[in-house]
Amino acid sequence: MITRFITDVTTRFNPFSVRARPARLFLSFLPPTARSSGMNITTQLLPRTSTEPSTLYIKFKDGKEMNLDCETMGIKSIVEEVDRHSRMLQKEADLAEA
Repeated sequence: MITRFITDVTTRFNPFSVRARPARLFLSFLPPTARSSGMNITTQLLPRTSTEPSTLYIKFKDGKEMNLDCETMGIKSIVEEVDRHSRMLQKEADLAEA
């Protein structure tokens, strides 16, 4: 997963819920140096009894914002959505260099 173009990641989930798995896995896919490279990561853990849905908000360097619903999307579809936009930004950066 290309994380170079991600500026903000905000998650909200109940860590004990099965439906929070995509949000937890997405956070585990981020590199350990993400915070030091300028990525703002905010995680809000909901109480065990909470029935609020899990959410994942991602903002890219070009200003695009993705508000992904972890209740209905799996980790594969979330990674595909993020990679699709990241690859487009990578192509634009490569063309700008050439």
